[in-house]
Amino acid sequence: MKRVATNTRGSVRGPHAPVALVRRGKATTSRKGLSLDSSTSQASSNRRNRRALAPPLRVKMGEDRSVGSGEGDVQVDNSGDVTVVTVSANDRPGLLTTLSSCFEDMKLSIEKVEETSRGLKFWISGDDKSAEDAEHIRAVLCKHLVGEKARPYAMLSESEQKESSRLLYSLLDSYLKNDVLSIQQSIVHHVEFTLARSRYKFDDREAYFAAAHSLRDRLIERWNDTQAWLRYKDPKRVYYLSMEFLMGRTFLNALSNLGVIVPYKEALHGLGYDMENVQQAERDAALGNGGLGRLASCFLDSMATLNLPAWGYGIRYEYGMFRQVVSDGFQKEQPDYWLTFGYPWEVERPHVAYPVKFYGHVSVHESPDGRQNFIWNAGEEVTAVAYDNPIPGFKTPSTINLRLWAAKPCQEFNLEAFNTGDYVSSIIEKQKAETITSVLYPDDKTFEGKELRLKQQHFMVSATLQDIVRRYKEQHDSFEDFPEKVAMQLNDTHPTLGIPELMRILMDENQLGWTKSWEITTKVFSFTNHTVLPEALEQWPVSLVEKLLPRHMQIIYDINWRFLQELQKNHGIDGDKLGRMSIILDTEYGKMVRMAYLALVASHTVNGVAAIHSQLIKETIFKDFHDIWPEKFQNKTNGVTQRRWLAQCNPPLNKLITEKLG
Repeated sequence: MKRVATNTRGSVRGPHAPVALVRRGKATTSRKGLSLDSSTSQASSNRRNRRALAPPLRVKMGEDRSVGSGEGDVQVDNSGDVTVVTVSANDRPGLLTTLSSCFEDMKLSIEKVEETSRGLKFWISGDDKSAEDAEHIRAVLCKHLVGEKARPYAMLSESEQKESSRLLYSLLDSYLKNDVLSIQQSIVHHVEFTLARSRYKFDDREAYFAAAHSLRDRLIERWNDTQAWLRYKDPKRVYYLSMEFLMGRTFLNALSNLGVIVPYKEALHGLGYDMENVQQAERDAALGNGGLGRLASCFLDSMATLNLPAWGYGIRYEYGMFRQVVSDGFQKEQPDYWLTFGYPWEVERPHVAYPVKFYGHVSVHESPDGRQNFIWNAGEEVTAVAYDNPIPGFKTPSTINLRLWAAKPCQEFNLEAFNTGDYVSSIIEKQKAETITSVLYPDDKTFEGKELRLKQQHFMVSATLQDIVRRYKEQHDSFEDFPEKVAMQLNDTHPTLGIPELMRILMDENQLGWTKSWEITTKVFSFTNHTVLPEALEQWPVSLVEKLLPRHMQIIYDINWRFLQELQKNHGIDGDKLGRMSIILDTEYGKMVRMAYLALVASHTVNGVAAIHSQLIKETIFKDFHDIWPEKFQNKTNGVTQRRWLAQCNPPLNKLITEKLG
């Protein structure tokens, strides 16, 4: 086997690995980054022309957090014809490669390298004669020797402060670096160890997945630190519940928010790949199809950017809504199986799973103190498994979470049925469970379609509320502070079943009374309405809700009865108007549950999505409610994700606006 020459400070793999000490690059990053821009201002040019003799600059570096690097210092002497840079640091693998890459990024050529007793001495040439240039060289080298900003140390209790915890922290106490060389190493690492492909040959699709996993590593660092900080501070958290999240493509958006588009573009180019071609391999996450889902995604992006302690909750649809194809001149709809090749941004959490119940009946038991206890004896149960998606903020380390639920069977496989030859029955439970999260908005023209949609809604809110309550109870012994720590936003009427579900959890599982449970519920929910058409307001047949969710229908009846009593007693409303405002509507086809009215009654605030829309709902579909609760109604105008639709789609216009307006 052919051996490769290398120095004691760098390790090189394989017969084709490069060996170069003098590297001449074309890097064009700005002075704020890792290079000296050749097109600097006239003032900088004048300083270089004067060849000001700057004294040798010697700065002692602080503690080096990189494992095995120890302390060191950097001395820059650019008083002669050639700049001499002396780097004193303990030996570690890749040190020479890292420093050589730094000089290349700064458009400086290495004329000579000498190993001394103190470390490494470089003779470099380039436009680097001013004091400012010397300072910049020192700053760049120090940054790469010392490493990135140290990650915050998680606040541990005395019982948790073990030596193993300190060791684990010390092994991961600094952030991944974002220079071109580090990114290239990360991408190639994922090519070989995540995708199990040859690092010498991989196509654009594999380059995308490797780059995406590399970027996800950086997101997870920030995600973990954000969650650790929130757990320590215990602030009030906002939870955004939506059946849709129209996320768009994540790769370019995450690069933009983390401010690493340029280094990733250069890293891919250096590996022989074009960013435009690589990013085309990403498929849109088929988790939404319209303005409702886009609004939800925009809110998550904004909340992360504003450093708000927020989470999003939804469903991990396998097929999405549909994809359109044209065949023989006709448009046809086909399933959009967007998960065909995997989704690199999600993190499966098999240990975060909750039971979700359907059907059955409710039994009542009386406790010794005379209290009635309601027990829901479910006829069917599935498991909700969490999949987390990090959502980065723009120019902030804050990275929040979008948690999506996938339905799994409680029993994967019926071996007894399989052994008797009944192969279909052996997997029927698995098929029934996974159907719940198969398709976004199944056709509800049939009874079965309606039932599946209602199942989806309950599945999402039940898993979400169990997760929220579990997180709250980890740090609190009672529900007294629940409204001060939890805020839930319902994106349209689809998550409205969360209202009776929270009531059920508080009363049946945590033994709170009705009055206390209702007080908590009305303080934590708020509701966004998306329509002005009465016929577009969601309604469900009472018979279907009673069949699928018997305990919830009991709670909805109780909410409506108490609400109507309040209207008569406190507002003097009766007759036809009382019927118009009732949550339960009598029709010629039977009784219906009006989900928008349930959301209105239980929420402390209600908003439209534009000024004219918010005004219309107060004057039309919700006029009766506005008459008695005008303080509930607000407006929240939908905005535009300017970073996606301007900065990424039209960089020249983005540059012009930045130059003129800042």
